[in-house]
Amino acid sequence: MKIALIGYGKMGQAIEEIAVAKGHEIVLKIHIDNTSEFTTAAVQKADVAIEFTGPHSAVENIKRCLDAGVPVISGSTGWLAQWDEVKNYCDEKQGGLLYASNFSIGVNLFFELNKTLARLMQPHTDYNVEMTEIHHTQKKDAPSGTAITLAEQILENSTIKKHWVNHISDSENELEILSERIDPAPGTHKVKYTSAIDDIEIIHTAHNRQGFAGGAVLAAEFMKGKKGIYTMKEVLGL
Repeated sequence: MKIALIGYGKMGQAIEEIAVAKGHEIVLKIHIDNTSEFTTAAVQKADVAIEFTGPHSAVENIKRCLDAGVPVISGSTGWLAQWDEVKNYCDEKQGGLLYASNFSIGVNLFFELNKTLARLMQPHTDYNVEMTEIHHTQKKDAPSGTAITLAEQILENSTIKKHWVNHISDSENELEILSERIDPAPGTHKVKYTSAIDDIEIIHTAHNRQGFAGGAVLAAEFMKGKKGIYTMKEVLGL
C-alpha cells in the first residue's frame, strides 16, 4: 500500500517506521518546510493519506485529500467544531474519511470500558465522577481529544453531569477534566468515581507512541479503497 503522510513530526515518523516494517511505501511526506509539495497530483500517488497536523490546519488538509479522491485518516484534534462541515464535504466528494481522537487499540478498548462503566454507575448518584489527563508539554490542545471523547461518553450516560469543564469545579452538574503537561508523558487518562464509601478508577497509560502509530497504520489498511465515514470501532470490529 502507498501512503501519504500529511504531517511528519514525531507521530508521522513513528507511523512511517511501522508502515515500512509492514511492507508499505511512503510516497509523500508533508511537513512545515515543504507545504508547496502538498498538491493534488502528489496525494494521488497514494492509496491512503494519514493526516496528523494541528487544529488550525487539519480541516484544510483533510479537504485537500478528499479533493484528490484519496481516503484520509485523521488523528488531529481540536477541530471538531467543524466536524459537520468536513462530514458534508466528504459526502459531497463521495470520499473516504476515518477520524479518531486516538488510534491506539488499547485506548479504543478503554473507550468501550468507559462507556460500560458509565452505564453501570448511572443509578448510583452518590458517586461523583471526575477526570485527569496528562500529556507532554508540546501538546497544543487541552483537554486532549481522547479526554473529550471519554467525557462525552460519560455525559451520555449521566443524569447529573450536563457538560465538561477544563478546571476544578464545585458544581455537581459539571464534569471536571484536569489537564497536566509534564515531560516526558505520551499520555495518561484517568476516570475516577468517588463516594464516601469507596473509589472506582479506570486508567490508561501509554508508554510510547507505538500503539497510536500502529493503530493509525491499521486504520489506513482498513480504509484502502473505501468510501464513507468510519471510526476505529469499525476497524476493530467493536
